[in-house]
Amino acid sequence: MTGTPFTALRGQLHEAAAEFAGGADALEGILLGLVDDVDRAVAEPLEIFPVCHHSPASALAMARRLREKQPKVVYLELCEDMTPLLTELRNCRLPVAVQAFASDIDGFPEDWAPLSVVAPITEASAEYQAIAYALDTPGVELVLVDRSSDHVFQWDRRHDRADDPAAREEDGTEAALHGEAVGVEIGDLRPRFAELEEHLLRHGKVRHWSEWWHQYVEVPLGDSDHDTYRQVMFLIGSLFRRLAPGDGDRVRVDEDRERYMWTRMREHLAATGTDPADCLYVCGAFHAASRVDEFGIGGGETFAISPRTATTWQYGLIPSSNAAIEAQFGLASGSVSIAATQWTKNLKRTRVKPYRLEGQAGTKKTATKAASPAAPPAAAPAEDRLSGFLQRPPVLDTLDESELLGWSVDIVRAARRNGYLASTADAIAVFETSILLAGMRDRAKPTPYDFQDAAVTCIEKDSVPGRRDVRRLVEIMMGGDRIGQVGYEALPPLARDVHDRLAPLELNLQQRGVRRALLDMTSRPELRACSDVLWMLRRLLPSGAARPVMGERRLGERSIQESWDLALGTHQRALIELGYEGVSLEQVLEQRLRRTAYGPRATTAEVLAAVEDATLYLGGRRLADELGNRALDVLAGERTVDGAPEVLRRVRGLLAYYRTSEPVLPPWIESFVRTGYAHYCTLLPTAFRDEDATVGQVAAMLGFLFSMEGLALSLGCDRTQLELAVAQAHPRDPAKTALLWAAQVQLGTLSRGELRARCDELLANPLVVPTYPRYLSGFVHALEPVPGLADVVVEAVSNAFGRLPDAVLLPWLPVLITTLRSNAAELAPLLIREAGRIFPARLAALDAWVPPWHRRPAAPRPLPAATGPRGAALLPAHPATVDALAKLLGSAEGWTATDASARGGRGVALLTTHPGTVDALARVLTDR
Repeated sequence: MTGTPFTALRGQLHEAAAEFAGGADALEGILLGLVDDVDRAVAEPLEIFPVCHHSPASALAMARRLREKQPKVVYLELCEDMTPLLTELRNCRLPVAVQAFASDIDGFPEDWAPLSVVAPITEASAEYQAIAYALDTPGVELVLVDRSSDHVFQWDRRHDRADDPAAREEDGTEAALHGEAVGVEIGDLRPRFAELEEHLLRHGKVRHWSEWWHQYVEVPLGDSDHDTYRQVMFLIGSLFRRLAPGDGDRVRVDEDRERYMWTRMREHLAATGTDPADCLYVCGAFHAASRVDEFGIGGGETFAISPRTATTWQYGLIPSSNAAIEAQFGLASGSVSIAATQWTKNLKRTRVKPYRLEGQAGTKKTATKAASPAAPPAAAPAEDRLSGFLQRPPVLDTLDESELLGWSVDIVRAARRNGYLASTADAIAVFETSILLAGMRDRAKPTPYDFQDAAVTCIEKDSVPGRRDVRRLVEIMMGGDRIGQVGYEALPPLARDVHDRLAPLELNLQQRGVRRALLDMTSRPELRACSDVLWMLRRLLPSGAARPVMGERRLGERSIQESWDLALGTHQRALIELGYEGVSLEQVLEQRLRRTAYGPRATTAEVLAAVEDATLYLGGRRLADELGNRALDVLAGERTVDGAPEVLRRVRGLLAYYRTSEPVLPPWIESFVRTGYAHYCTLLPTAFRDEDATVGQVAAMLGFLFSMEGLALSLGCDRTQLELAVAQAHPRDPAKTALLWAAQVQLGTLSRGELRARCDELLANPLVVPTYPRYLSGFVHALEPVPGLADVVVEAVSNAFGRLPDAVLLPWLPVLITTLRSNAAELAPLLIREAGRIFPARLAALDAWVPPWHRRPAAPRPLPAATGPRGAALLPAHPATVDALAKLLGSAEGWTATDASARGGRGVALLTTHPGTVDALARVLTDR
């Protein structure tokens, strides 16, 4: 190693290791290995530019180096398949994230879907400076060399998409802008084990990693020259790499990424013949200090890159925010906002002109003009800048009293607006406390973190009066949670189509926040198309994106006026990801309905819901009929009754809709009723005995059988099948027993009088009284299939209250209330209406009121004796009607000449000879 620029530094480190460790050991190996890594990276012919993600110092050094070197090729550590998206950044307002998305996966476990990879980009980042330079400078090529999105999941089998809830602050919506995506960033510089990070934080007198980086890296490197910056970043990357724990999976992934990138760069150099001196390799400092054999353009090893899977990836830009970046990458809250403020201050102080994409939304042109860069000097041998940097005493920044005073005044003003009782005295206290905290932490100039701690100490006191605490107010004051936006031109076709179709609303839906839309389809018929789009958005997007305030859409109903709260700008990410699934809302909705209906775990109720949605939102009969036939197949394959209540509700709604809007019923629903009738008849005896089947599910089955009976019998079903199913039912549960009795009443095998007698027997048996509420629960559920029993149920409840003593009734009453509330809450209104019809309306009439079931039935009226032909005498007395009917039928026969007694003694004589039928009919008519 003699002759290298770091020979002197190696000697000093060797002496230090010998003095502190007592000889050659692991410490000397680590210290000398750090210098070896720096020496190797500096000596590489292809210039390596180490960066840290969202570091203002890295961004400033990058802008300065690009203007000096003017490279012709920029290699960037970013997923290589994201290259086409970078040109769309000029149509966005930063920060945004480049996203790769896959919903239909092939080659990965199904429970991983959907796959999502994001790479957030802010203006105060070195990679944005490199992208802006390469895209806006003629003759410059930008080459992304990192592994593809597909390889991200191929190589990381430990993939865990769960976010750390502790990283999220009060604004959960903004922190979740990236959703469950896997984050990819350049320059992941953070210690890999807790012991080192704890040591750095404790000795640096800081609270978290972001504050340590700001104090000991950002500030010292802010004004350093290019060589010093590179060597220091190489050193930091090598330190964290050599002290990383032996996590085999993560080390393997890191090394494979480095092999992948160097392989891609060597392939590009060989294909284009570019001089390595005209290239710049931008990567994280952790990867810049790599020790893999494939390192460098002269690496002798060749890395075999595995092929991608058959997964189809979609690409786009999604909005990001400072809070989303902090939450996803484990940064301290507010650190990205502070970095953006530091970036602005660095530009003003150094007068470096940054690169910005031409036409970039949300940015301002810099007023300062930088001097034209001189021609890059010839490459000179690398010099040792590390020794001077490490031996240089820390530069103590002088206190900027005007800046600190402005901060103190601004935070007091913000605190007063948010409900704090802050005053000028608090501003003075924050000012002095900031200086005091900085002195205690061995720095002359308070950092934004010192000021934040001082503001919390002096202003927050006991409680937080509003939604934001003082720490959050300081973050907002330092720059706030800047939220990006994807421009119209960069949106996928579906999102642009949505904005075009909603243009008649004349609202700026790109803007964040809630917009109220008023639709009067009577005066403006063209708004009906907007209404259709909004209802589909409500079905496809999260609940807050499109929320109806007035108006509804149900089968057979359309509103003439609607009011909506729209927040498409806030939920832009969800709308963009919707565009990955298709080119129009109708296509995406149809795909989702098919996916639901043909899923391996689809139930009949879910498929019927898909039929209803297809009818509501898409119209037409093609898809609805197809999904209806699918519902028929799913029903035939079901062996449980779990979804019977939902199936009954959906089928009733669809039948009512088709009967009122279609001339004939669709064939699929006729087949569904016919199959369902036989299906539920088959399952009914088992469901009565099955302990897992609830009484509500059995009641829904009976409701289907009884309410669809007329249609089913007309389609060829046999009622005997239902009668046999009820006869074979032998329930043991009291609620199901009461339900069975109600079914027998409906079928006519049990009279209402016999049912009343059984209820009386239950109340008379002391052993059964404790379970009587469960019988009542079954009777209430019976109102679903047999609504005509409402009066009998009211009678059963009233008899219990009238006959049971208080000693039995009072402990029994809470059980009744909880049973009815938990099992039959939706049927209670029907019971209450029937009770209101039976009971007197006024309290004064209650004393003299006699319940209908206690009244003695009136004696049947005796039939009059047969004295003659009665009604039959009308025909010969008025023969004109009979003559006209005979003429119409073509009968030429005349009247038979017989006397009155003979005329009345033929057919009418049967009634007098056999009076039993007439007497029975009379008793039925008077037994109510």
